[in-house]
Amino acid sequence: MWKAPEFWVFVAFVVFVVLVWKKAAGAITGLLDARAEKIRAELDEAQRLREDAQALLATYQRRQRDALQESEAIIAHAREEADRLRNQAGADLESSLKRREAQAMDRIAQAEAAALAEVRNLTVDVAMSASRRILETGIQPAQADKLIEQSIAELPKHLH
Repeated sequence: MWKAPEFWVFVAFVVFVVLVWKKAAGAITGLLDARAEKIRAELDEAQRLREDAQALLATYQRRQRDALQESEAIIAHAREEADRLRNQAGADLESSLKRREAQAMDRIAQAEAAALAEVRNLTVDVAMSASRRILETGIQPAQADKLIEQSIAELPKHLH
């Protein structure tokens, strides 16, 4: 069997395969190690990116909470300001209405005083006119009373 050429071809083939395997195994192992290192680097990069994304997400969530709190504070302040302005406007309106009412009352009082003064003046004029007629005509007391009553009856005509 040691002399059969097939045996030696087989042994040469095995030796060849072993030598090729050693060289190829080193190359294959190197390629696999390089690929494993590349995958490890990609996993590390993915882990780093994941951590960065989580940190960024946490930052945005915090900013969102802060913005929500700030918007709630702004809304609360706006409501307080609106209430204050509403109360101030009500007080201003009430004050303005009281002032206008007082002005109207003053005008009414002035108009009443002017009307009373005019009535007095007219009364005096009518009385003087009646007195002048009485003195000029020299009439009897019954006629004088009649003229006075007639002058008093004409008084409303003179008031308008």
